[in-house]
Amino acid sequence: MAIPLPSHIHYELLLQILERQTHFAVGQNGPQREKVQELIATVRKALAIQKQLESSCEIDNLPVEYRWSLNEVPREVS
Repeated sequence: MAIPLPSHIHYELLLQILERQTHFAVGQNGPQREKVQELIATVRKALAIQKQLESSCEIDNLPVEYRWSLNEVPREVS
């Protein structure tokens, strides 16, 4: 059975929203801007950790399946 992981596009979408819209909306000052910066760093770190996990799975010959939503039905191996 493949290990389900979020598709990388999910991280990219989050980062684009945070960097282009949220960052702009909170303005130049305040604790909100700092929290947005922290959130952006956390999402980037999560993607980096997932890529490490993917590399580890590849080394151990464990299949990875990227998921686009929770509604996907896992594929049966025939």
